[in-house]
Amino acid sequence: MTIWLLALLLLGCLAGVGYQQGAIRVAISFVGIVVAALLAGPLAKLVRPVLSAVGVANPVLLWALAPFIGFVLVLTAFKIGALAAHKKVDVYFKYKAGDLRLALFNRINARLGLCLGLLNAVAYLVLISFVIHTFSYWTVQMASSDDDPRRLRILNRLGRDLDSTGMSRVAAAIDPLPEVIYDVADLTGLIYQNPGTEARLSRYPGFISLGFKQEFQDLGQDTTFTELRLKHGPIKEVLDHPKAQAIVNNPVLLREVWNTLLPDLNDLSAFLSTGKSAKYDSEPLLGRWRFDVTGSVNAYRRLKPNVPNADMVKFRRFLAERFPKTVVVAAPDHQVVLRNMPQLKQQPGQPQSAEVQPPMQGKWKGANGDYEFELASGTDQRTAKIEGNYLVVSGDGMPLVFGKED
Repeated sequence: MTIWLLALLLLGCLAGVGYQQGAIRVAISFVGIVVAALLAGPLAKLVRPVLSAVGVANPVLLWALAPFIGFVLVLTAFKIGALAAHKKVDVYFKYKAGDLRLALFNRINARLGLCLGLLNAVAYLVLISFVIHTFSYWTVQMASSDDDPRRLRILNRLGRDLDSTGMSRVAAAIDPLPEVIYDVADLTGLIYQNPGTEARLSRYPGFISLGFKQEFQDLGQDTTFTELRLKHGPIKEVLDHPKAQAIVNNPVLLREVWNTLLPDLNDLSAFLSTGKSAKYDSEPLLGRWRFDVTGSVNAYRRLKPNVPNADMVKFRRFLAERFPKTVVVAAPDHQVVLRNMPQLKQQPGQPQSAEVQPPMQGKWKGANGDYEFELASGTDQRTAKIEGNYLVVSGDGMPLVFGKED
């Protein structure tokens, strides 16, 4: 219903404008609409740096506003030219053609202008439908409840009506955007509507390097953001969260996220659905590995089979108390991080400290289950080996065994 009301409003208004302005101005304006629509994309590349220079940082606003400004600039130039052409013709008929020809010209100019005004209305309707289709494709998938902002609910209503009237097919027919834009929208909607998928998203091998970024670590550790997502808060509240804003307002980081996501889009979608990655599963080291107490005890017993049982009980208690949060994270770009590793090397005479070391970051190398870790700028060298479903890391005089997160 809203789309038909919009169509009737455009047809009525622009028919009246066409009757008032005349055929010459309206015809040139129609050409201007078509040319401006074709040039809006290329001109956007020139406009975006200017917008960034004047302080526009929001990536969505930057992406949407630049082609709109390009469209308006081109259309304005055509309208100025249309007015100049109309004045020249009008002066000729007023002062050189005679009263009869002037009257005939005014009549046909107005009536033909009305008809061309309807053509302009159709052109605007198609362009507006494209804009509604593009934005509502994203917003409909991220609708949460009646608590969404009014303008978002209106856009979603327009998007649904666009689809029900069939105008979405018209919008899609002129859509110059690559299909990947809508694939990303589908993926974003899946993640937003299913907060549980975020845990699996954080374990996707292709995104592990992004997880090393401080902004994403802060976001993941923020309990208020986690609660907001678990209760399926409105998208505006999610994006307005300070930790989310630190990412949204960082164009360099957003570009890195986009460049990371784009090659892995289909593989990531499959991973969120099945937990399997056709691209990364061939390298078993990639992913997050959590410390396994029982596996570490068994590995230590194999290394030192003569240790008394009483000492092994104390050793198990020691591991359970000191290593419960220790994890190994290995990324496709050969980055590796050992997190929440306890302080094992103490100064003589000092009691054992419960504090953990800062994350030990470095590089991994190797293949086929045998690896070397170079941590802490090369000052900590460790070997690692995959045995079945476990990762055994040597160092500090005892093997540390980790199980992979599913």
